[in-house]
Amino acid sequence: MKTVFYKKVGRKYEPVAEYDSVYLDSFPKGNHLVMCYPGGQSRRFNIDPAYAPMIAAGRVAEQEICEAIRKASELRPQTTPLTEKQKAAWEALKEAFGEDISTLRGLSIHDCAEAGLKAMQDEAEKLLQHDGVRKAYDHFMLMCELTKE
Repeated sequence: MKTVFYKKVGRKYEPVAEYDSVYLDSFPKGNHLVMCYPGGQSRRFNIDPAYAPMIAAGRVAEQEICEAIRKASELRPQTTPLTEKQKAAWEALKEAFGEDISTLRGLSIHDCAEAGLKAMQDEAEKLLQHDGVRKAYDHFMLMCELTKE
């Protein structure tokens, strides 16, 4: 059922908006990804079909991605107390690397993003190993190709 909302302009009421519960549950033209879960749903509109499994995996693996980024971005002390064995190993490393020892570094934001993307790719690979998911994805891609303008 459609509801029309009005705004008073002078002495008249003019329609300004419509609410239609059927319309709100419809989809515009394009490719969309819908995920339903207990207590809610997630909709992603106008996605590139090639990214559908990656986006789905990202939504499913959200916690794993957060954990991978958290681990990758953990703070590390600039210097750590070394045992004699560690000190000897460090000296050997410095000797082996020579001038290149100064290029050693910790993780950057890019490294952390790569860790998140890797977790998402791993999840996508797991999802696409399931025969039903693979068939649904292949069918989705076929429909996308058939409906292109």
